[in-house]
Amino acid sequence: MATGEAGGRLTTHVLDTMAGRPAGGITLRLFRLATDGAHLLVESETNADGRTHAPLLSSETFAPGRYELVFEVADYFRGTGAPVADPPFLDQVPIRFAIAEAGGHYHVPLLISPFGYSTYRGS
Repeated sequence: MATGEAGGRLTTHVLDTMAGRPAGGITLRLFRLATDGAHLLVESETNADGRTHAPLLSSETFAPGRYELVFEVADYFRGTGAPVADPPFLDQVPIRFAIAEAGGHYHVPLLISPFGYSTYRGS
């Protein structure tokens, strides 16, 4: 697998829309999807600003392909004291996306509440 051009990176940011603030303390995992299955590349946690401390992929590891980010949202909401059913309506939020531009910046934000979420390609 060839790595990306200088400057290629993948970042994320999680916002708690119920509380109106960044969602710190969310465990997330990044997988590369391949014909032989999903391969774990990174496990991280969001900081107080709702971001990871470093890009999930940077120029050394960044490459076009198919990926999946999985966010552990039920654990986060339980920790905030928000109402979470048993079982929770949203437990994990998986986002599947593709990277096509070898040197691009891909930003995958997540806006969450205990009962819904939204994402888009940010900048």
